[in-house]
Amino acid sequence: MTALEFSYTLDEMSKSLKPFALKLTKDLEEANDLLQETMLKAFTNRDKFAEGTNLKAWLYTIMKNTFITNYQRMVRRNTFIDNTENLHYINSSENATENNAYESFALKDIHAAIDKLDDAYKTPFMMHFRGFKYHEIADKLQIPIGTVKNRIHIARKELKRVLKTYAHKF
Repeated sequence: MTALEFSYTLDEMSKSLKPFALKLTKDLEEANDLLQETMLKAFTNRDKFAEGTNLKAWLYTIMKNTFITNYQRMVRRNTFIDNTENLHYINSSENATENNAYESFALKDIHAAIDKLDDAYKTPFMMHFRGFKYHEIADKLQIPIGTVKNRIHIARKELKRVLKTYAHKF
């Protein structure tokens, strides 16, 4: 295939590659840049294309790899590198401190809400929470499996209602 024929074929293929570029970048300008870079790489490396193979698949692969390379480059560029003398102390995870007060309050509220559940709902719910399967709970409590599922559902619903203040916190 001559360079002119290859160029013409690339131009025809670019129409089908644009939606893929948009899907990857989610931005029209970046998609156009990615498409242009893909076409440039394909044309520059046209001697590496094995004639008789799927050109479209080859172009998709070039585009995907170019996108990944550009993304990794962007991530590296946005990574903060600390050049101070005391790197050990700044980057040491041993010195990290977390404030778990909020989680502590939430955990207390969760336990209080579970304790307030009626035993008929609390027992199957806690057994399920600890890893028992529905049929195991049904056998242990000697109740039908449908009743087990219903009681666990009701317990979850009640806990969700009581703990709605925490709905978007975790």
